[in-house]
Amino acid sequence: MQKFDEVKGAVLLFDGVCNLCNGSVQFILKHEKSNELKFSAIQSQAGQKLLSQYNMDPAQMNSVILVKDGKIYTESDAVAVTSLFLRFPYSLGQYLKIVPRPIRNAFYKKVANNRYRWFGQKESCMIPTPDLRNRFLQ
Repeated sequence: MQKFDEVKGAVLLFDGVCNLCNGSVQFILKHEKSNELKFSAIQSQAGQKLLSQYNMDPAQMNSVILVKDGKIYTESDAVAVTSLFLRFPYSLGQYLKIVPRPIRNAFYKKVANNRYRWFGQKESCMIPTPDLRNRFLQ
């Protein structure tokens, strides 16, 4: 795993115990254009450090968070911008932004608020395979 201070580029913060979130990370890894995107569970030390660095309260986070080029993207914006890292046709997710943000985020919040009930959760954060460890921050 990479140390937080060594990170350059984009980092996707996700709920490490959420089955939907872990499945989404696995989907991204399978369909990405390149391996420039890094990952960190919100619950990890690196995730907590990033949240603190950007003055975000970890207790209030009910969203996937993308940190890219010093900018924070949350909720449906994070999903849309993350799709830019994916191969076609998944990169078309960037066009979610044509839907007004309040509508996109209402749908996003419905799923986020029910993710444990609908998809379940793990006892602890996922542990990346040895070949993926350099993509996950610790």
